Amino acid sequence: MSVKAKRLFKKLLSYSGILFFILAVFMLWWQLHEYSLRDIIHALISIPWINLIAACVACIAGYMALSLYDYLALRYIGARVSWWKWMLAGILGFAISNNAGNAVVSGGAIRYRLYTRWRISGGDILKMITFSGLTFFLGCSAIVIIGYFLVPTEILNQSVGANIGINTLFFACAAAVLAYFAITVIFRGKSLKIGKIKFQVPSTSAAFFQTLLGATDTFLAGLVLYFCLLPFVEIPFGTYIGLFVIAQATGVFSQVPGGIGVFESIFLLALPDAVDKADIFGALLAYRIIYYVLPLVGAGGLFFMYEHWLRSRMRRWLAAAQEKIPQIPQKIKNIKHKKK
Repeated sequence: MSVKAKRLFKKLLSYSGILFFILAVFMLWWQLHEYSLRDIIHALISIPWINLIAACVACIAGYMALSLYDYLALRYIGARVSWWKWMLAGILGFAISNNAGNAVVSGGAIRYRLYTRWRISGGDILKMITFSGLTFFLGCSAIVIIGYFLVPTEILNQSVGANIGINTLFFACAAAVLAYFAITVIFRGKSLKIGKIKFQVPSTSAAFFQTLLGATDTFLAGLVLYFCLLPFVEIPFGTYIGLFVIAQATGVFSQVPGGIGVFESIFLLALPDAVDKADIFGALLAYRIIYYVLPLVGAGGLFFMYEHWLRSRMRRWLAAAQEKIPQIPQKIKNIKHKKK
């Protein structure tokens, strides 16, 4: 591929997010044009408090699980930092990347800022981000595989296209997970060099914990929306979680920040026509607020508190140094005098 072709491909890739966003907005309008804003707000405020509290608990547990991505990644590179540091970096990194999209750039930037302060090299941070990306992929794949066996066969038989698509997705995810585990067995203890960076092949036990953690994270994120949807639609959890993973993965690959519009469109299209779409959109809006907005505000507040604490400590160090520097020449003279 020529240099011009590569540049054109990168431009098309960067603008694809805008294209998907415009398409998603049109699809949302097409699904919701019969409803008023009042209908959607009414659906949002009609969600019982007990469901909202349960969704918030699932959200907190989900972000705790997300912070463990950084813990596993630190173990992978053989580095150690205090528990509150990897929790802060993990929660803040995912709170930003979930909202801004492009996790490598947005979440990676905040991790680079934090981990370089904690004496982790740029190459190791890149390894951590790559490892965390694989953890997310393995978790989604595991949920798809499990969900495939939970989805009733009559639903698949209703549409030839859905049957082919879901079967293809299942076999692709199963092949990918099996291939990853096979690599950890066949190339155990070896490394793969990409550019100037060597990636150590994870152990099979590490791959198992990656899959378990990724599946747990996706399961908890799905619970947040499920609790919001329960008052409006009855859907088996196995069917729901498979749909959730497909919508979430599509939103990630669309390059639209937070998958906004894309995620909602897939849910509105997939659910039966008999369901009130305004109620579903109200539940989706509640999910956005609980899982995206509130963690970003909370984690952002913690980050600013940490930055303020660092600046205060630096000012104290500088003040102490300024007090001691004028005394240094006199101390040197006293030492010399004693030696004489």
